[in-house]
Amino acid sequence: MSASLFTRRLAAAPAMRTSMSRAFSATAPRDVAKITLIGNLAASPEVRATSTGREMIEYAVASNHGPKDNRQTSWFRVSTFAEEGPRRDFITSLTKGTTVYVEGDAVMKTYTDGEGKTRTSLSIYQKQMEVIRRPPPPSE
Repeated sequence: MSASLFTRRLAAAPAMRTSMSRAFSATAPRDVAKITLIGNLAASPEVRATSTGREMIEYAVASNHGPKDNRQTSWFRVSTFAEEGPRRDFITSLTKGTTVYVEGDAVMKTYTDGEGKTRTSLSIYQKQMEVIRRPPPPSE
């Protein structure tokens, strides 16, 4: 790189940094955390109605970590809105044990339980799902 080109880039760098509030991204900032999961479905996804009458699909993903002799499982509840049609039919046709890749928004919620204790829960709202492996069909 020539010295004059290097000098021009160096001189322009501070001006570029001050003109952008987030130099690493051109998108607007969001107060949401992203999460990526790879795990197995704990059961077939179910369609449930919300308090407003809109339907959503809910399912749980189990993800294992640690060595075989001390394996631990983390459970994640995932929700998604899918109108009637092929996408909803595909998700609800998945069976227990299906290995899935899920990308979504993670939101921590704080609530008071029936005993008056403060609890927190992690809610995951699916943005994308891909099937990695389906379990073998049951043998007869």
